[in-house]
Amino acid sequence: MSASDAISQAGDGTQQTRSSLLTSVLSLFASSSTLICCALPALLVALGAGAALSGLVGAFPQIVWLSEHKVSLFIFAGLMLAASGGLQWVNRNAPCPIDPALRDACLRTRKVSLRVYWVSVGIYLVGGFFAFVLPLLT
Repeated sequence: MSASDAISQAGDGTQQTRSSLLTSVLSLFASSSTLICCALPALLVALGAGAALSGLVGAFPQIVWLSEHKVSLFIFAGLMLAASGGLQWVNRNAPCPIDPALRDACLRTRKVSLRVYWVSVGIYLVGGFFAFVLPLLT
């Protein structure tokens, strides 16, 4: 393998890691919206803070829109999580640059991306529980 091939491969690995981090962050925002639409209002009502929920809805009326469209919201967030998970899987063994500083940054970014992904999955599951499971139990 020539030096230019090694540089090309290292560049691909860095680019793949960046795209993986980007999709992980986007999936975090998508799954966070499931918390805002469903888990936060349910938590406030369960704690007896209906007045706080009323004030929150008065300040941010978009919460009502998110709650009305929760099925679409969960489908979108699930698709984002699936895309992010797919990129995490594809990039799990992607090459990193040979330079020690760049290699360490690449590996660190890969670990951060994986953590962000799993936090997103956890948020998605909590939001799904409050949106779809808890209403069936009550």
